[in-house]
Amino acid sequence: MRIDGGFQDDAGLAQVADMLRKGGHQALIVGGAVRNRLLGLPASDLDLATDAPPDRVIGLARTAGLKPVPTGIDHGTVTVIADGCPYEITTFRRDVDTDGRHAVVAFSDRIEDDARRRDFTMNAIYATPEGEVIDPVGGLPDLQNRHLRFVGDPATRIAEDYLRILRYFRFLAWYTDPRQPPDPAALRACAQGAPGLSRISRERIGAEMRKLLSAPDPSAAIGLAAEAGVLQEILPGADPAALPPLVALEHGLAPDWLRRLVALGGKDPTDALRLSRAESRRWHDLSRAVTAGWPAAVAGYRLGDGQGESAVLIAAARHGVDLPPGWRGQVARGAAAAPLPLTGADLSDHLSGPALGRGLRAAEKLWIASDFSADRDALIAAATRPRKAEPGENGGMP
Repeated sequence: MRIDGGFQDDAGLAQVADMLRKGGHQALIVGGAVRNRLLGLPASDLDLATDAPPDRVIGLARTAGLKPVPTGIDHGTVTVIADGCPYEITTFRRDVDTDGRHAVVAFSDRIEDDARRRDFTMNAIYATPEGEVIDPVGGLPDLQNRHLRFVGDPATRIAEDYLRILRYFRFLAWYTDPRQPPDPAALRACAQGAPGLSRISRERIGAEMRKLLSAPDPSAAIGLAAEAGVLQEILPGADPAALPPLVALEHGLAPDWLRRLVALGGKDPTDALRLSRAESRRWHDLSRAVTAGWPAAVAGYRLGDGQGESAVLIAAARHGVDLPPGWRGQVARGAAAAPLPLTGADLSDHLSGPALGRGLRAAEKLWIASDFSADRDALIAAATRPRKAEPGENGGMP
């Protein structure tokens, strides 16, 4: 089988492949680029595999006038800069020892050794720059049938790197036919290996979850992860029930992984997924909006257009209800009404200290209750009206 057109339109790849071949070695594209081209999808990073050992790759690159960078030399990876682009070249290898996170490898000159250590059969398909497909482990039929299968024994592959559990569900979401049943042996191995995810860095787990939740429709994959106990292992308290209706309500909107993360609920995932400060704040803002049941206009006022829309979508999905009529217009109207048309400077002649904060909150309460129509005098009157501090009052200003 051949890939139409091969990869010959990539000038840098042509230089790297020519460098390796002139040195008497193989130059094969492998992994995502081959998989995606066979599926008719865009192929980004072009990773190469070769029988040349790393020091040989470095020597050949220098002789060819290209710049080699030993980015992963212990694992056989050298990055070569050609035509201004980086190309990762990794020597065929086999695992000597693994601990569930890292592997000790030995270099090999056999493509079969290299293919057998990869995670999924659809990722173990190789191609020449001209597009000739090489399939050492039978991944091509799996790819054509949109069937995800581990290379060899699933439990063995998972024990080599427990992150492969999350990769399995990510690939289910992105590359398989949800109408086909998943591989039972793979699901059993994921369920049995789920506790091993505690050995994986939260940064790596967070990166995988971002990719998984960014799939066009991750609902089925997340549901299977929940059934296998994987979802609870990384996101305690998460419930996938709201995800299918949310995806349905998102029709026409770009996938938003964090919106979907909020829909799953559960405990604060900031630490579990190593969210950035901005991501964590957004998660808390949306969760607060949904829990408090803010109407669409209030969500828009407090969170802005985009965030307000997400809050309304999540709330409808969580409660299993239709979106309110004209909800987008209401969100936009609330967003346009922010900020409160009254500041502390407007009240400085009347209030100071904690009373000023309470006054602004009282004015904002009226502003929202009036559907953003109260005039300035009414807002000032509400702010300056005598009132006592309420025990435990935490305010309403965003």
